Amino acid sequence: MLAQSRLTGFVVVLLAMVACGDSREVGSPADALLADADAISRGRLLFVGTCAGYCHKLTPERVDAVYLFDCEWKHGSTDQQIFNTISNGVPNTRMVGFGTNFPEGESDLWKIIAFLKSNRGSCA
Repeated sequence: MLAQSRLTGFVVVLLAMVACGDSREVGSPADALLADADAISRGRLLFVGTCAGYCHKLTPERVDAVYLFDCEWKHGSTDQQIFNTISNGVPNTRMVGFGTNFPEGESDLWKIIAFLKSNRGSCA
């Protein structure tokens, strides 16, 4: 009976540890691409051809579009929020929603986000 009581106690403690474990957000698809040089390169090409070609620049310049390589994000700070901003646009601004209209759909959008993250300074 004592052994069964100890086993039950162990299971309860184990379940409590699992339930209270690390609750940080699981990495985004962009995080998984950060170590992939080809993905970062494609993200750069897409950014230059789509985003920097019209509004956002690779260096801080005086334009009406926000600079995306710093730690100050006006329309979301998580990767998912950035994904949503690129997909849906920002109402009452020039930022149109691109949806998944990139050649490789959502995959390309995540590569752009990975490129942005890989070139962002330290945000600590």
